[in-house]
Amino acid sequence: MFTLANLFTSANLISGIIAVILAVMGRLDLAAYAIFSGAVFDFLDGFIARITKTTGELGKQLDSLADMITFGVAPGVVMMVVLTIDIESIGFISPHFIKNGFDLWFEGLFDGRLSLIPFAGLIIPFFSLFRLAKFNIDIRQSESFIGVPTPANTLLFMTFPLVLNSIQDVTSVHEVLFSPYLLVLLMIVMGLLMVSEIPLFSLKFKRFSFKGNEIRFTFLLISLIFILVFKVWSIALIVFLYLIFSIVENTFFKKEVR
Repeated sequence: MFTLANLFTSANLISGIIAVILAVMGRLDLAAYAIFSGAVFDFLDGFIARITKTTGELGKQLDSLADMITFGVAPGVVMMVVLTIDIESIGFISPHFIKNGFDLWFEGLFDGRLSLIPFAGLIIPFFSLFRLAKFNIDIRQSESFIGVPTPANTLLFMTFPLVLNSIQDVTSVHEVLFSPYLLVLLMIVMGLLMVSEIPLFSLKFKRFSFKGNEIRFTFLLISLIFILVFKVWSIALIVFLYLIFSIVENTFFKKEVR
């Protein structure tokens, strides 16, 4: 039960719990980093399980339970906090300001100043629940993905707290980016993509030769360039790049194989 791989899975779970705590404390930046740590543990637990030959049904179930917290509940809470921020009325965003905004919204639930918009953050765990359950019983997803994986969806939404943390002066771009209506629409679209039948490639390498891994190596190279050039903004760009490359692979490469 307590194999090395399963201990890494538990570290993924704990990262998600820490992210929730940090988010409601106003430290959205640290919450995002905690979720990134969970993503690393999520990658390593499967890698370790394969090299130690300790894969099994227990590990699969533990992985889904941990993912539900780190890539479902945690990003949902983060986006709930983000949706309580009135970015148009401020100039500089601090953790203290974020926490106060969330506290005021929470208090408003009990004194008649009810705002339902932040609850839209729960769209993420709602769709994540169905995505993870579907993944567990779908035998087609052993080599690739059908629908957007929960970690990819989460990484996209972690762009927002990191952008918030980097804002010096609020611009019209920030006002559009953090529009509640845009955020809610994006969460719905990405949620539907998680449970869709769109085939997406996996970053699991069976071998490390370039032939047969052209899409993976090219994707990783362009992602590295994005990180160096666009910094925080690269996270969202990489997720969209992943979707585009998956479409390209299934349109051209898979067609050539057939």
